Amino acid sequence: MLHDTTYSRINTILDRILAGGEASAEEGLWLLHLDHAYLPWLMACADRLRKTYRGDEIEVCAISNVRSGNCSENCSFCAQSGHHKTAAPVYNYIADDDLVAQAQRAREWGASDFGVVSKGWGVRSAKEHKKLSDYFSTLAEHSDIGRCASLGVLDADTAQQLKGYGLENYHHNLETAASYFDKVCTTHTYQENIDTIQHARDAGLRVCAGGILGMGESAAQRIELAMTLRTLGVESVPLNFLNPQPGTPFANITPMAPMEILQNIAAFRFMLPKCEIRIAGGRAFLGDMQSMIFMAGASGVMIGDYLTTKGRQVEDDLRMIDSLQLQIRGDTQQRREARKAKVSGTTHVLQLLAK
Repeated sequence: MLHDTTYSRINTILDRILAGGEASAEEGLWLLHLDHAYLPWLMACADRLRKTYRGDEIEVCAISNVRSGNCSENCSFCAQSGHHKTAAPVYNYIADDDLVAQAQRAREWGASDFGVVSKGWGVRSAKEHKKLSDYFSTLAEHSDIGRCASLGVLDADTAQQLKGYGLENYHHNLETAASYFDKVCTTHTYQENIDTIQHARDAGLRVCAGGILGMGESAAQRIELAMTLRTLGVESVPLNFLNPQPGTPFANITPMAPMEILQNIAAFRFMLPKCEIRIAGGRAFLGDMQSMIFMAGASGVMIGDYLTTKGRQVEDDLRMIDSLQLQIRGDTQQRREARKAKVSGTTHVLQLLAK
């Protein structure tokens, strides 16, 4: 039985957010525990938040797994970890030309950002620094796509060096709540994740940080993750949904059901109303309901293949976006903001001259 008081409470939270307020952690948990009968209304409200704060422009990104396998980290979800026995491919850095070809193809799809993803704990050797410097300078020379990277934990000096190589955006997931992180990974700490986000931001990089839902964490821990991202001021939040990989400790976890995925996307939009919420790994578990991610509040999507799993056909994604009458933004947000600042500065100068 549906209750008018439930609809009223959802509307009250929505109105407060639209007026510049926030949803509390308790309210976020309540949204996650709503009966699925209320999901259409919850999604409609999340969609209103998306349209209010993000508009009908969506951000599309793509990634390249430039070095695979035998990772020193022991993340329980990851097939690339050297601590697990999996069938993940093992190879060293791909050639610069291959990376450029992938980036150019992603740009043709409309992707605004292209992520260089490398296994391991940060960037430690001179050889790694040289290769990354070559990658980003080559990408800058041959493509106007936004240059992003996911390279693990960073210290302040490395973040500054990456910025100097031409990197623009840094991706580093928190993965889950602090209270659950030791079930996910023990080869680095949660504080190192937070420090990495701060180091990247201090270096002038746009930060992208989110997590993976469905790893055995509680609903309260999902809201804890959202609250941490809010506190850190992260503006771009990728949401992944566990795709259990054979040979990993999380291999036998049952994937999230489509309705649960949509309800979690909507709840994250309530908790992080102004953020870019991008749906990435595990999207396939939505099946025929993939187009509903935007109606649930998502404002971005990763297209193409993931790290060790195949993604949906790009042509199908592009048709989906077109059918929904959404516009692909096509430019990295960092560059767009820089142009706005430049235009604003020029306007200010002209105003002064006119006085």
